Amino acid sequence: MTAQTSPPARPEPNANGGRERRFFAGPQSRIVELGWAFGVFYEFFRAFRVLHFIGPCVTVFGSARYGEGHRSYEQTRALGGALVRAGFTVMTGGGPGLMEAANRGAREAGGRSVGCNIQLPMEQKPNAYLDTWIELEHFFVRKIMLAKYSYAFVVMPGGFGTLDEAFEAATLVQTGKIKRFPIVFMDTAFWAPLRALIAHQVEAGTVTPEDAALLHFTDDVEAAAALIAEAAQSRFGLTYTPPRPRRRWWLLER
Repeated sequence: MTAQTSPPARPEPNANGGRERRFFAGPQSRIVELGWAFGVFYEFFRAFRVLHFIGPCVTVFGSARYGEGHRSYEQTRALGGALVRAGFTVMTGGGPGLMEAANRGAREAGGRSVGCNIQLPMEQKPNAYLDTWIELEHFFVRKIMLAKYSYAFVVMPGGFGTLDEAFEAATLVQTGKIKRFPIVFMDTAFWAPLRALIAHQVEAGTVTPEDAALLHFTDDVEAAAALIAEAAQSRFGLTYTPPRPRRRWWLLER
């Protein structure tokens, strides 16, 4: 029997959620919008400082609702270890569920584990298996950080947020905004309806066969890690003895 969790009750927005709601409600005063822009810049600045030294990463997306004992949790935990053995830092959204599982697997394998947590009304907290983490207010800043430092993306079972993150990465690759990094969907049974939809889109002409080929589907964590490692080395020239970037005192880096 696998553990299941019910969706949490929908909470009232906290202060950050209320601030974002007001911003997206339409035009604000110029001062308010300038302040918003400076706040976004500062969030990027903080994230760059924290994440600059983490090394080559693979980002793992997945549901926050599957806990220990669930089949997907154990598969994601094994994946985290396989990615570490392939030479990567494991990066996630930093929260519970399958994010925790990937970070836990990385920690248990002796590797580095990184999280980009998001402030949510339900007060999502960073999981206990992070070596480095940062808490962000804006989803779009978080998604950019998850993409910026990664050589590949692994998509575990998940909901709206997982699909949003996965297809943001796929669109960036498709449009040439980022390099052709591997995008691997784990759990072929879970993603079978998605594969059918993509096949339908190819047949309808809204997605090209070349674009559909950007997505890989597998159940084998070792095969996924090997595919990612091979692409990182042969396609992108990654080596496992990179020079250490120097920390700059004037950027308050310690």
